[in-house]
Amino acid sequence: MGRLVPAVTRALDILELFLDGDGTLSAPDIVRKLQLPRTTVHELVTTLAARKYIVPVAGQPGRYRLGVRPYQLGARYAEHLDLAAEGQQVARSVAETCDETVHVAILEETDVIYIAKVDSTHAVRMVSAAGRRLPAHCTSVGKMLLASLPEQELTARIPDGTELAGMTPNSITEPAALREALAEIRQRGVAVESRESNPDVSCVAAPVRDRTGQVVAALSISVPMIRWSDERRIELEQLAVKGAADLSERLGHRSVG
Repeated sequence: MGRLVPAVTRALDILELFLDGDGTLSAPDIVRKLQLPRTTVHELVTTLAARKYIVPVAGQPGRYRLGVRPYQLGARYAEHLDLAAEGQQVARSVAETCDETVHVAILEETDVIYIAKVDSTHAVRMVSAAGRRLPAHCTSVGKMLLASLPEQELTARIPDGTELAGMTPNSITEPAALREALAEIRQRGVAVESRESNPDVSCVAAPVRDRTGQVVAALSISVPMIRWSDERRIELEQLAVKGAADLSERLGHRSVG
């Protein structure tokens, strides 16, 4: 790796400051936050403004906000985003950490479709494949995605009185019971499936968001029951949340707080 250029690093530090607060800064704000000399900040701000990376705030002399250039760069980056490819990379990283099977899935009507998958190296592991379709209500990724739908849309997809097909004796088959489970998932921010799609496997899942904050996918970790425990579940929930957040960041989402 080559040497970092200090001036470029400082300029990027200034741009990243605009991600916090109300999105506006003055030169004195930048001096205080970055502990840089005033002359250095003045030169960098002047350069960034000249290149339209930042622009003056109307009616607030001396304050700046992000200009059009960062948006143009972000839009070009977004043009080349591939959820499946990005999901495969993140799934691989998560699988390397926990050595369990990791999936990324999207919702289509009332089913989930797996768009990325990385296997565990254990001899005993979940057998599945990218491209497979399963009833959403029977899987952790599916329940996570259903829980993210507005109530009106959820009701349109799964009306009261719908007969939900079960995949195992543990599957949820009543819409009322499903809505109760989804309410808990919304509160916790993670979904758990215990032998609902496979009698020998349990899973945890977390939501993946795009740059607008909308849930567009979910990331899950699947574990054979011989390696499942409450302690393991808690550990994997945390890892799924982190993996989903990493994938969300790749898609342009920025968490607040």
